[in-house]
Amino acid sequence: MRALITGITGQDGSYLAEFLLEKGYQVIGMVRRSSTEPYDRIQHIRDKVTLVQADLLDQLSIINLIEEHKPDEVYNLAAQSFVPASWGQPVLTGEFDALGVTRVLEAIRLVNKDIKFYQASSSEMFGKVQEVPQKETTKFYPRSPYGVAKVYGHWITINYRESFGIHASSGILFNHESPRRGLEFVTRKITDGAVRIKLGLADKLALGNLDSRRDWGFAGDYVKAMWLMLQQEKPDNFVIATGVTHSVEEFVRHAFEHVDLDFKDYVTKDPRFVRPAEVDLLQGDPSYAKQKLGWETEVTFESLVKMMVAADLERLKA
Repeated sequence: MRALITGITGQDGSYLAEFLLEKGYQVIGMVRRSSTEPYDRIQHIRDKVTLVQADLLDQLSIINLIEEHKPDEVYNLAAQSFVPASWGQPVLTGEFDALGVTRVLEAIRLVNKDIKFYQASSSEMFGKVQEVPQKETTKFYPRSPYGVAKVYGHWITINYRESFGIHASSGILFNHESPRRGLEFVTRKITDGAVRIKLGLADKLALGNLDSRRDWGFAGDYVKAMWLMLQQEKPDNFVIATGVTHSVEEFVRHAFEHVDLDFKDYVTKDPRFVRPAEVDLLQGDPSYAKQKLGWETEVTFESLVKMMVAADLERLKA
């Protein structure tokens, strides 16, 4: 089997590449041309994957990529995925996260409609939640340009599935973290900040809304669900989540406790980090994925925070 991963250099892409290599896949990774090579997350498997330059903004490059490498499965993980940045770059976010999905689907339609397609949808599509917990049938109410663009990507995936018979599945993934999460994301900002304070490299950690609640899981668990979706006889939409929520403050407390500190002595609230339109609560109902895919989470919330703190401690000590 041959799989194409867009966004292979990101958190999810790197874990998915590892997972597929273990399954015996040939893995092709789509990367954008840049003056630097941001391949840190896949450096340990660089010699086992084929990296090819193409761009979600360039239709022809995607068509050429699929024609040349003939993947059996395409996992579309590439995106502008940092929610706060979507307010600063709303048009670019739409180009990548909405129209970019269409370009990949259109390439599949033109080249080979038998290719199976996975779209990385997001819990941010639920935004101002209309019911708790959120499941596959919950109405969307996105609260950011990122969330809006992801709704488009989600629906265009369904449209190509129903219009052209493409095996196109959408995974509505709730927050999933790891030591490979970017430093701009709040979870990694917290673990990195706690360790810096512990090592005397910083004095304070400024955060936004500590009351926001999220359904946090481990990215390594969630990529397995992506693969399972494409092994089903029929494509569908699946909520991938733990079903349990925790506040940002809980995440902070656990992170600081792992380095024997009381977060109340170091964490300050900064209004600059509060979103223009806040998403207060996200909690997924993964029962359909468990029943249909046989998927389960393995890493607990507490273990996830500890894993991230330990990785940042090792990195910063070095």
